[in-house]
Amino acid sequence: MTKRTVSLQLMLLIVHGVFMPASAQVCSLLGQPALPSLYAERDINIGAIFSIHRDAVLKMHNYTSKPDPTACVSLNLREFKFAQTFIFAIEEINNSTELLPGISLGYKIYDSCRSIAQTILSGMALMNGYEATLSDMSCSRPPAVCAIVGESTSSPTIGLASLVGPFSLPVISHFATCACLSDRKKYPSFFRTISSDYYQSRALAQLVKHFGWTWVGTVRSRNDYGNNGIAAFEEAAKEEGVCIEYSEAILSSDPQEQFLKTLKVIKKGTARVLLAFMALGDFLPLLKVISQHNITGIQWVGSESWITSRTIAETKEYSFLSGAVGFAIANAKLVGLRDFLVNVHPNQEPNNELLKEFWEIAFQCSFRNIGSDGCTGSERLAELQNEYTDVSELRIVNKVYTAVYAVAYTLQNVLKHFRSSTNSSKRGWPTPQTVLKYMRDVRFTVKTGEDIFFDESGDPVSRYDLVNWQPAEDGSLQFELVGLYDSSLPSQQRLQINQEHILWVDKHGQLPVSVCSEICPPGTRKAVQKGRPVCCYDCIPCGEGEISNGTDSSDCFPCDLESWSNERKDGCILKVVEFLYYTEIMGVAFCIFSFIGVLLTAIISFLFYLHKETSIVRANNSELSFLLLFSLSLCFLCSLTFLGRPTEWSCMLRHTAFGITFVLCISCILGKTIVVLMAFKATLPGSNVMKWFGPLQQRLSVVSLTFIQLIICVLWLTISPPFPYMNLSYYREKIILECNLGSALGFWAVLSYTGLLSVMCFLLAFLARKLPDNFNEAKFITFSMLIFCAVWLTFIPAYVSSPGKFTVAVQIFAILSSSFGLLFCIFVPKCYIILLRPEKNTKKHMMRK
Repeated sequence: MTKRTVSLQLMLLIVHGVFMPASAQVCSLLGQPALPSLYAERDINIGAIFSIHRDAVLKMHNYTSKPDPTACVSLNLREFKFAQTFIFAIEEINNSTELLPGISLGYKIYDSCRSIAQTILSGMALMNGYEATLSDMSCSRPPAVCAIVGESTSSPTIGLASLVGPFSLPVISHFATCACLSDRKKYPSFFRTISSDYYQSRALAQLVKHFGWTWVGTVRSRNDYGNNGIAAFEEAAKEEGVCIEYSEAILSSDPQEQFLKTLKVIKKGTARVLLAFMALGDFLPLLKVISQHNITGIQWVGSESWITSRTIAETKEYSFLSGAVGFAIANAKLVGLRDFLVNVHPNQEPNNELLKEFWEIAFQCSFRNIGSDGCTGSERLAELQNEYTDVSELRIVNKVYTAVYAVAYTLQNVLKHFRSSTNSSKRGWPTPQTVLKYMRDVRFTVKTGEDIFFDESGDPVSRYDLVNWQPAEDGSLQFELVGLYDSSLPSQQRLQINQEHILWVDKHGQLPVSVCSEICPPGTRKAVQKGRPVCCYDCIPCGEGEISNGTDSSDCFPCDLESWSNERKDGCILKVVEFLYYTEIMGVAFCIFSFIGVLLTAIISFLFYLHKETSIVRANNSELSFLLLFSLSLCFLCSLTFLGRPTEWSCMLRHTAFGITFVLCISCILGKTIVVLMAFKATLPGSNVMKWFGPLQQRLSVVSLTFIQLIICVLWLTISPPFPYMNLSYYREKIILECNLGSALGFWAVLSYTGLLSVMCFLLAFLARKLPDNFNEAKFITFSMLIFCAVWLTFIPAYVSSPGKFTVAVQIFAILSSSFGLLFCIFVPKCYIILLRPEKNTKKHMMRK
């Protein structure tokens, strides 16, 4: 025994009022020794601590007399069943020829009465023994047990593990699930055969989320089990997007007012789902209060502590728990256990008061009374149907059984090592330190087929059954397996649920709805209500160009640049591509006017050709007139290049064709204007100016002026030509397919050159407007150029400000209107004279005196 063990013994003696002189060799315990409730000492002993009684009677000590042993009340049949299962496993191992042959296991079982103080006292007794006297030899003997199985709840187990951990005495619990016990620094010698609440809490959060319950209430035991379990659940629930409306904590020892306060909170809450993460002993008083106030309609979600409790399920007053779901430890069958349980009898240990008390509780009789209510000892446990004799639910019982076998297999490995060791100093009975070392690596398969091993935290693989409470024919509730949870599987496959077999609290069998706010449909997003949890929100429609294609979306997502949101805002559709189609009304109108312009030009050309020998045709330079009519035809036709889907070739053609044809047109008009001026000059005596602007010079002027525009267009197309462009910025909901100018300088150079020639032509025609001819063409050229310049001056701001296809429409309108203006102002008056006033179509009439 180590020095620390001696220190612990001394502390125990001080607690019990021991006065030990320095010279004393033997000391006696003044208080009462802590004796086991059930024991059988053999070669190697295993300790166990169970809450065989529900409560310990607390007494105030005045420290003037020897305190009496702590009295315990209210026998717990389930815990007594755990204790008997522990003994059953010990006896089964002793009768085995394969496991620990030649070694007899003994046991010492203590009753903690659900008291942390009693658990600590029992743990000290299991380490040091319970002799009334201690001597110097006490320090050299081995510990009373090689390992301890227990306790059944987390808080006492924490105290026990903290106590024995420094002495390397293994503690293996069957029912302490608090995740805090996985801390190897605080509890270096702790193991358990039941899953940690860390996984159960996360499984419960996934379960709640799976059924769409985002608004839940919680009630917990105000101890390590409940506090740590709900803390882990809240953390996991937050990750899953589940909100907790209220969280209440109670303990079985709380006054009635505390239970009523909790009940008031539950009734006031709007959540229809209530998670009870409570120890069975704390849950029963709450159920009693709820049944008295007839609260129904709550969908219960339970922790493994009470979700398979027959005591609750068989109590008809608790029928409001119908439909409850929760995770339970996997069920098992232990062959021979029932026969062992029903063979327990007080006569086996006549001096054991615990067995007598159990018999009296089981058969509602008394050994102290004689008569109808007296115990005879001839009663048969096999005829009883209670929590003790029921072997249909052996979920936690199996964990007790597994814990004993974990110790046995560890001892087997230790002894096997001792037998194979050549070092004689290592031989002998195993010490707690050796057992602890080998228990970390133990691995075995129990009769139920489960593979048992411990991870680095002392925890087994977490596997749960999902059970659903459904009413039976006799009015009680039965447990139906409706799913499972396995932490060894990938995260997306851990939770498996057969939802079709679940019976809900709703009488119509429909899945309960528990949300703070209704589900936001696709096309909307959640907007959290100020000052409330994130699960309470308003549904806001998505903005233009944004969508949400799922329910309860936190954000709306913008469509890509080429898409736009549909009317429901739940999907993206391709944007409408806008350009000026041939087939739309405006496109058809432009086509009609363009063809009308070409047709009129052709008619006028034909008319001029028929009357080419007449004075009015010859007087107005017929060659330039025909060239002007040809260029006007091209102007009308070039407007068609602006219609239809822009392509690389059409974009280059439309701008260059427009620039070249209009310069050709203006060049012809400029030539005609100069001819008029020169003709007037030529009529003056001694003037020979016409020889400088004869037909050859006229042709060269038109060609040279047009060639300059041609050079500008070639440079434009060579350096940075126009190209088709999808304009996504002007409209958010549609795409404008247009021709990008490439080089804006090239476009404005073409337009500026055309404008310069137009202004020159207008000025010259304006100067010649009052020349004394009977038919002065300069006057009509002035009008035509005035219209032309007005149209194109108006075009510039309209072109810059027009959106989408209207930009193209403005340009086409300007082309057509200016072309019609030139055609009508220059040629219609001549056609009028040719057709309607032929008497004026003479040289005499054309010339003034």
